[in-house]
Amino acid sequence: MAELDPPAAVEAALARIDADGRDGIWIELVPRARALAAAQAVQAKLRDGDVQPLAGRTLAVKANVDVAGLRTTAACPSFGRVAAVSATVVRRLEAAGAVVVGVTNLDQFATGLVGTRSPYGICPNPRWPDLVAGGSSSGSAAAVAAGLVDLGLGTDTAGSGRVPAAANGIVGLKPTRGWLSTAGVVPACQSLDCMSIFATTVDEAWAATLAAAGTDADDPWSRPPGGPAAPRPLRPLRIGVPAPDDLVLGPPFTSADFGRAFEALAGTVAAELVEVRLEPFLEAGRLLYGGGFVAERYAAVGGFVASGPDGLDPTVAAIITGAGSIPAWKLAADRTRLEELRHQTLPVWGAVDVLVLPTVSRLPTPAEVAAEPFAVNTELGRYTTFANLLDLCALTIPVGEARPDHPPLSLSLLAPAWQDGLLQGLGRAATDPVEAPSPSVGQPTA
Repeated sequence: MAELDPPAAVEAALARIDADGRDGIWIELVPRARALAAAQAVQAKLRDGDVQPLAGRTLAVKANVDVAGLRTTAACPSFGRVAAVSATVVRRLEAAGAVVVGVTNLDQFATGLVGTRSPYGICPNPRWPDLVAGGSSSGSAAAVAAGLVDLGLGTDTAGSGRVPAAANGIVGLKPTRGWLSTAGVVPACQSLDCMSIFATTVDEAWAATLAAAGTDADDPWSRPPGGPAAPRPLRPLRIGVPAPDDLVLGPPFTSADFGRAFEALAGTVAAELVEVRLEPFLEAGRLLYGGGFVAERYAAVGGFVASGPDGLDPTVAAIITGAGSIPAWKLAADRTRLEELRHQTLPVWGAVDVLVLPTVSRLPTPAEVAAEPFAVNTELGRYTTFANLLDLCALTIPVGEARPDHPPLSLSLLAPAWQDGLLQGLGRAATDPVEAPSPSVGQPTA
């Protein structure tokens, strides 16, 4: 990543935000003087010879993540409180030279994949305004897609760091769960929550992920990297593709779009194709919203929501209050069922190195979401919801040409935990084949 002049980069970002003026992306901006002071501090560190891998990168932060001095609302004004200390991941990104310019809109309490469930307004899709921006990390993705900032920080429990990337035609990286700290984040389903990074290139997303990564004593779900002891080259790379009956796509996408996108991806590497039945993956995904795991949402904010405060989104409130009546035995039974499904999926990872799926099965309009909020949300998570349940890492990349009325079909690259480096190599090969090295299986470092 080329170094930038940090104060000039921040000035330019603030000017773009002022000129953009669209409602629904931002909840609160960092005061101009504070943002410029932070940029000047980064510049001073560069002059002193400090390593600042993200120097001059401007950062939008999802508003369920603490930024010191700003209100953490999780898109519920009455829930908001001024954060005394920034979340661990924000502090690490700032230490690497990134400058936070504001906090962004989201599906309230990170409950949704649509980007429409917020009293701060529907987050606009800056490039395809007739379509949703996706959620729940809608504002952070839209800020990157609109060219307002370089990087967006989101969260991802069911696909919130991948669905908005697909809807906005950008890169969304969901690293292995626990590699990036969630300390200082309003939980959704805490045992499954994951941070996510939005960028316009795989390299930008990867650099930010490396800067933010590491174990954290303040996060009970943090864990050190694991996996293979050393990288090993793959010749050929074994790529899993969905069996034809498992490939379900709707407007504006078709199976032909997936075929073309996959051919473009596979054409960048020596690859052996393996057909994969998805049902155990899909059933695992259905456990998140259709079973006991959603009780974790009540554990996080249920008492607050049940008190009936102002500003609740009705769909979000119904989901969270309903979760309060789920019995403990249901969660226990679903955890056992999840382990059964995980064992059913293990042979897949003996046969393939990477599973490649569409990120979303369709992209709806806001009106379609309003008409069927639960059904459309479920459709959007078809190929994303199972990833954290089954302990997978994921990278979403746009492949192919955008059209005037919709983005290119985005592909999700999935692999077992700690194979993040493999996804980065393959994603980079697909989006920058001239510069990219051959993909290899390796493990992230702490």
